[in-house]
Amino acid sequence: MVKKKTIINAALSLAVVTTFGFNHFADAHGASKTIKPHNGKAKNVIVFVGDGMGAAHREAIRLATVGQTGKLAMDDMPYSGIVHTSSTTPVTDSAAAATAMASGVKTYNGAIGVDANKKSVKTVLEMAKGAGKSTGLVTTSQITDATPAAFGAHVTDRSKQSDIAKQYLESSKVDILLGGGEDFWYPAGNAGSYEDHPAKDLSEQSKGTQGNLVEEAKKRGYMYVTNANELKRAKSGKLLGLFANEEMFEQRPEGEGDLYEPVVPLPDMTKKAIDTLSKNKKGFFLMVEEEGTDEMSHENNAEKMIKAGQQLDKSVVIAKEYAKKHPDTLVLVVADHECGGLSIEDVDSKDESGDGISKEDGPFKVANSGNQFMMDWTTSGHGGVSVPLTATGAGAELLSGTYENTHIFDAIKQAMGLKK
Repeated sequence: MVKKKTIINAALSLAVVTTFGFNHFADAHGASKTIKPHNGKAKNVIVFVGDGMGAAHREAIRLATVGQTGKLAMDDMPYSGIVHTSSTTPVTDSAAAATAMASGVKTYNGAIGVDANKKSVKTVLEMAKGAGKSTGLVTTSQITDATPAAFGAHVTDRSKQSDIAKQYLESSKVDILLGGGEDFWYPAGNAGSYEDHPAKDLSEQSKGTQGNLVEEAKKRGYMYVTNANELKRAKSGKLLGLFANEEMFEQRPEGEGDLYEPVVPLPDMTKKAIDTLSKNKKGFFLMVEEEGTDEMSHENNAEKMIKAGQQLDKSVVIAKEYAKKHPDTLVLVVADHECGGLSIEDVDSKDESGDGISKEDGPFKVANSGNQFMMDWTTSGHGGVSVPLTATGAGAELLSGTYENTHIFDAIKQAMGLKK
């Protein structure tokens, strides 16, 4: 019964999201306005991935941030779609989902940049690079984690993170790499800027399998930075920033040390990436991921999930400000999948999902009102429901409708006029 209720709530949330999309939107007075598509080619593309961020997640972030009548930056876009997220099985992981979005193929869970037969498939980032554009990957997870990896690497198993790092440098030659995961760039016993076995998580330590890849990056012209001040001062066209041993936060069961305080906030990494990549007159491709929305959902931690989602939305504000000055820019926001089987509920004495990790979270204040809401979970894993997508700028109309996640690759490729 609980699962059925959650599915219904998710479907209703998707219906709400869809009402402001497609070819029309409502202005502040409720009047319908026709969107004029940007007929030119997208010189630049910025893809935001809220990992695990389903429709209910976006609604919870919205309620807590701007209230019942407000709009998040990620929602205030003229086009929207509903994205089916399945891999070769009904419930995807981030690797298969990101591969579908990056390369347009359905594949098995755990696959990075390869199809179901383990054959490499070209990514939209690699195509953009081939067209002379600059490229970037930004995340609050390890920079070699599943979502960014699927745009710039090809391995049969997502766990091969040092292999992924090496491919970034030698094969896809990504210009901007900002995130966590320093442990995979240094060999065992060779700690980098972030110490082995830190008090916050004794299990973290250097574990690279491909030698000292930070030194290799420097030889290849990358400026290496490890904190906010260094990132701010960096002027190099090629930039490697590693800001944590693993993820840029700590996710554990609520009350047991969960923490979302990245050394460098996602909005700051996003701005630096755009400022640097935009110097290329031929344009750029940038993927920005917020991993906290997924990891905190795995722990059923609503408070930290909302906090991560708010940082994602602040990052979208920065991209939209850039796109406003550069209308040949496509900006889109999507999730790779839903996580946690989340539902938004009234404040009452019932808790349909029971105790333990799935216990209700809240109450949370609805911004700009005296109202409150609860958040309820039904799983600590991924869900197979569809997720909303919103888009604005050049080629955004290509992302209206209901479609498979592979269509995102097709739409970006068409919008940028890329060829294999």
